[in-house]
Amino acid sequence: MPNALKPRDPARTHLILMLVLTFSTGIIDAVGYLGLDRVFTGNMTGNVVILGMALMGADGLPVLGPLIALVGFVLGAAIAGRVLKSEAAGWSRRTTALIAAVGICLTLTSLALFAGVQNVSESAALSVTGFIAAAMGLQAATARHLAVKDVTTVVVTSTLTGLAADSPLGGGSGKHWERRLLAVALILIGAAAGAGFLQVHIGLGVLFTGVLAIGVSLFGERSRQQEKNEDVEEMAQAN
Repeated sequence: MPNALKPRDPARTHLILMLVLTFSTGIIDAVGYLGLDRVFTGNMTGNVVILGMALMGADGLPVLGPLIALVGFVLGAAIAGRVLKSEAAGWSRRTTALIAAVGICLTLTSLALFAGVQNVSESAALSVTGFIAAAMGLQAATARHLAVKDVTTVVVTSTLTGLAADSPLGGGSGKHWERRLLAVALILIGAAAGAGFLQVHIGLGVLFTGVLAIGVSLFGERSRQQEKNEDVEEMAQAN
């Protein structure tokens, strides 16, 4: 097997792939917040805060949208949790299938958005919100199963906390500062990209994130297969 085709360190590969999904979360949250009536479809902390303020009638904030996003996200995460329950931590065929499912769901949603489904009725727009949130719940639970430290793909609060608390300023060693800083930067850049996509069409950012997720699933599966083949070759040589 040519060296160029050999998989990298699995942990490093998983880190890179989860950082790609973190970038896509920034896009999807920008699309949700700016294009779907101030609703986060990836960052559930934001939805809880919005919902709390909305329940008190603050500034005409939406109630139903954040609530549907929360329910969709939880359902998606629950599905992924059940699918991965019997799997050991790390990349598996089920991991590939779940991330591919995220990509397919987002791609199909983008096609519906290009068709203008969000303009048909409020219930149609809310359905889009719930569907995207469910896909992000699948993604978040799958990332949690992979257990790439400090990269959950959907939130940066805990990442920022670790970055500051473990920094030399906080009396720490600064370990993992690169990945933490990258996670924060990528979700920021993703949000900016999502806002840019919205200038063209609401469906464009969702389509882009769908393609990214499918690409992540394919690359992850290829790396898993290559690693498996190398293990088989090493065992054969040892015997």
